[in-house]
Amino acid sequence: MPKYVIEREIPGAGQFTPQKLKEISQVSNNVLVTLGSEIQWVHSYVTGNKVYCIYNAANEEIVRKHASQSGFPADVINRVSAVIDTVTAE
Repeated sequence: MPKYVIEREIPGAGQFTPQKLKEISQVSNNVLVTLGSEIQWVHSYVTGNKVYCIYNAANEEIVRKHASQSGFPADVINRVSAVIDTVTAE
């Protein structure tokens, strides 16, 4: 399944409390259950005013559907073409 990086502009995200992060994670998970096996949330990186989410998904359309149904923005969606790390250099 293709991997996607989703950039979400969420003002103040880096200041969210653990409780708020738990709540928005629960919203996301509930929508994922309704969408079925064509999409999987891997993890997210929370920064100052943005959240970068990593998803495995059948296509960009289902990523957009998740964003719409969960109420989260999906300002930029990029399909990952390769993953590199320190092992790549060996």
